[in-house]
Parts: sequence; structure tokens; C-alpha cells
Amino acid sequence: MRQLRYLFLLIVLLLSFGIVTVQARKVKDVSTMLTPYLAPGSSRPAVIVCPGGSYFWHDMVNEGDAVGRWLQRNGISAFVLRYRTAYVPAFIFHYRLLFRGNRYPDALNDLRQTLRYLRQHAASLHIDGHRIGVMGFSAGGHLAMSAVELLPESEWPSFVAPIYPVVTMSHPCVHKRSRRGLLGDNRTGNRKLCDSLSLERHVPANCPPVFLVNCKDDPIVPPHNAELLDSALTAKQVPHRYIQYATGGHGFGASNLKGTAECRQWRSRFLSWFKALKL
Repeated sequence: MRQLRYLFLLIVLLLSFGIVTVQARKVKDVSTMLTPYLAPGSSRPAVIVCPGGSYFWHDMVNEGDAVGRWLQRNGISAFVLRYRTAYVPAFIFHYRLLFRGNRYPDALNDLRQTLRYLRQHAASLHIDGHRIGVMGFSAGGHLAMSAVELLPESEWPSFVAPIYPVVTMSHPCVHKRSRRGLLGDNRTGNRKLCDSLSLERHVPANCPPVFLVNCKDDPIVPPHNAELLDSALTAKQVPHRYIQYATGGHGFGASNLKGTAECRQWRSRFLSWFKALKL
């Protein structure tokens, strides 16, 4: 029994070391974390896409590739970001009780570096460095909105589009798996940190425009998350569009199959909203 326990700890140690080593290597060159979908033409607007996955993994199909291709088809260059997450071994083994692993602020730092990278290389990428937004899904929506609440104003994106986002880390409607993925197994009880990462508490009055969507029948992230953010944006008089569909659930991204015909309307509504921004 003792030998099995030692073997288990050794496996966890190796997994932890391997994941941290791979992620450290990626951080040195943020371009390796991006999948570009470049729209034809020059000085195109751009969107950084943050797929969801509870800060443990990424949905690179419906919330990554499908979103990038849809934006590209509509004249918007997209960059799907594989930001650092805790990953599946951390979800299964809880090894971050012993090792740091990936946790806050790693994902936010990846997004910050991506914003800097795209602005620095705007000319070679044929994008407009002054028209870069962030779109995120589920936990990726929390990350997207964090860019305008936790980064300096000089680094903010031009707009934010949280789609069925995780919002709070302290309210009873918290999505606990995302909170664990973001904070680690031994920090979820840190009230001060949870409050600082609860987006409904820190909306800046000069926040850039926000496009917010969720579904009332979402079985994964309680719908009240988006409602809290909408209320906070309204209280600060931030220009935003909030759409709550009756049906659609969660995780539909830009899929033509997942969700419902009703919720899939969000894409055309976003494009209309985006064009009206006149960035």
C-alpha cells in the first residue's frame, strides 16, 4: 500500500513538472499559443478568442476553431488563444494542493501578452492595432472581461464579448469548477482573492463596450452570472448589449449544431452590434 502511495505521488510530481515546463516554454513566445484566422485585406479589426473549459481545459472546436472561421468569413481577423489552464491531470489528481501548477494570474498574463503582441505586429498581421477586441466563452468569458477590470487602462481591448460567461467567484451562483480551476485546490477559500476576481464588483466606469449573451436554461454556469454583470454594467452606465435567450444551454459557441436555433442568433446580433460601434 505504501509503495502504491509513493508511486502515485511520483506520477503526480512528474505530471506537474511536465505541464509547468511546457507552459513556461510557451510563455516565451506568445505566438505559439495563437491560432490565427486572418481576414483578407489590410488594417482589419481583430478579435482574440478565449475558449471556455472551466480554466481546466479548452473547447477548441465549438469555441475556438468554429469561432475563428466565422469571424474570418465576416471580415474580422481572429486569434484563438490557448491560454494556460490547470489541465486535466490537475482536475483528476488535485496535485495543486502540493504544487502550484497553473492558476491565476497565468491566463490573464497570457491574454495581456497577446494584446501586446498583436499591437506590436499589427502591420505584418494586416490588422488595426487600435481595433482589437476580446471574445470569451464560459470561463474564457471571465478571462475576457478580466482584461478591462484587472489590466491597466492603457492595455484594454477596444471591446469585450463575454458569451455565457463565468462572472462571480464569491456569489452563491459561482461556478465552482471554474473557481477551482482559476485559483487552485488550496485557495478557493481565500475570500479577498475571490472578491477581487468577481467581475460584478469591479466594472470601471469608463469600461469599453460590452456584448453579453447567455441562456436562461444554462445547466452549467448559472444564468445569474451574466445577470450580475449586466446589472453592474448598467449601474456604471457602460455602453453594452445584453441578450438572454430562453433556450440554448451552454457550450454552443459558433456551432451550427449545438444549442438551439434561438441562441445561434447571437452571431448575427454580434455582427450588427459590432458594425454599429464604428471603431
